[in-house]
Parts: sequence; C-alpha cells; structure tokens
Amino acid sequence: MADDDQPVVADRRAAPGSAQHPNRTGRVAAFFDLDKTVIAKSSTYVFSKPFYAQGLLNRRAVLESSYAHFLFLLSGADHDQMERMREHLTKMCAGWDVEQVKAIVAETLHELVDPVIYAEAADLIADHHIRGHDVVIVSASGEEIVAPIARALGAEHVAATRMVVADGRYTGEVEFYCYGEGKVTAIEKLAASEGYDLSRCYAYSDSITDLPMLGAVGHPTAVNPDRALRREAIAREWPVLTFSNPISLWARFQSPSSTTVAATAVVGFSAVLAGTVSYRLLRKRR
Repeated sequence: MADDDQPVVADRRAAPGSAQHPNRTGRVAAFFDLDKTVIAKSSTYVFSKPFYAQGLLNRRAVLESSYAHFLFLLSGADHDQMERMREHLTKMCAGWDVEQVKAIVAETLHELVDPVIYAEAADLIADHHIRGHDVVIVSASGEEIVAPIARALGAEHVAATRMVVADGRYTGEVEFYCYGEGKVTAIEKLAASEGYDLSRCYAYSDSITDLPMLGAVGHPTAVNPDRALRREAIAREWPVLTFSNPISLWARFQSPSSTTVAATAVVGFSAVLAGTVSYRLLRKRR
C-alpha cells in the first residue's frame, strides 16, 4: 500500500475519567516496537545466517530474507508488505523444531543483536525504568525471537507473534499475529492484567502500521518514522525522535568490579542519569 493510501486511524486515547480509563492512578508502561525502533535491523533477518548454518534455511531463503530486509530498511513496510512477509515466514518455518530455534537464538543473541541496539533506545528504556515505568516490547516478530531480546533489554513484558506448535514443531499456522490492531489487543490485555492506565502510558514506533498502537496511549512518539507516520505525527503534533547510534549494551553497562562503589553510588547516579537522559532526548525532539 502506498503512503498516500494509508487508512486514517482514529486517535483512541480516552478522556480522563472515561470508562476506558477509570483509574487515573493506574500504573504506567512504555510500549516499544522492536525493529528500527529499538534495534537497527529486522529482528527476524538478524538470525537468518545461524538458521542457515543449522539447516533451517536454504540459500534461496537467505537471499530472499536479505532482499526483504533491504527493502525494509529503505522504506519501511506497509500493510500489504507485512501480510506478504507473514505468509512467507509462516510457510518457511513450518516443521521447524521450536527448541532448536530457541537454542540458536540463545547462543547467538549477544553476538548478533547486542551490537545493533540503538544507544538512544537504551537511554530511553533506562529513563522509563528510573521513573518507575514498566517496559514492554511489542513486535510482529516471533515470540521465540523477541522474548530473549526483551529480557536482554530489561523489559518486564513481551507481546509478540505466536505460532501454532504441535509435537514440538511449528505447523505453519499463526495463533496470534501481533501486528496493527493485534498490537492494540495485546497492550489492552496487558493493561487489564497489570493495572496500566493507557491514557498515562507511552508508545514508540517507526511504522505507519503501528498507528493503532500509538493512538491507544496518552503519550505516543514516532521514532525514525517512515514517510506516512511522519506526516501523521506532524499532523497530530506527536514528538518525533531520531535514533541513529547502534552500540553494544554489554559495553555500555559493564559494572565496576567493586560492589561497594556501585552500592554507594547507585542513588546519585540514577538521579544524574535520569536528568541527563531526559535532556538528551528533549534535544532530539523536533
């Protein structure tokens, strides 16, 4: 679907005190899309090489994945492209052993994903944690890929696509597609179980396909937006952030060897970090 043909999605944020958000003292969460918002690459593409090395993908599938990733980085993915991608991926992974997929992801996560996490996203996640907010990663990629990445980022919860599994293998069918309106369903379910007040919550994404999720919270922000989302963000006067600096989390968060120093400095460091991060992010808004 071309940018000019994107559907208009109503802003779902309810007024304070409405039936949708009756508890104005509810908890706060920050919902992050993953690809091109938190990490600089497609999370599915990142693991294509080890999947190939372990016999899950053939050479043609790797080349097709690389081409799809190139288009994704170039212009993002609209609704039709995402639907085609879903159909392709579900057929491709039919018959895969679920435990083998989990093992590959666990073994290669640090090497493949850690270096492509945006420093700005890591700062923002840290800022939300300092303010007492839960962090939730919400992604159309598969749960077996997204959940380990979310744990590495320190996220409290994950919402991702779930495949149907029978006898330990993917059947090629989708149980839940965490995309578009599906993301809204996921965050509303989490809000009900965790006591989040969505009118006080935050959401971040790069794609026009996440307009429903952005419109469902009180504080939406476009990150590295595609053209259609940028237009919507400007029209709705939403903040726009640019993340451009992938950096290793391991390098950023190595602790001093002295636990005493860490313990005595943590309160002061957290306060300074919160101020510094907020200042850096505010300077990037435009």
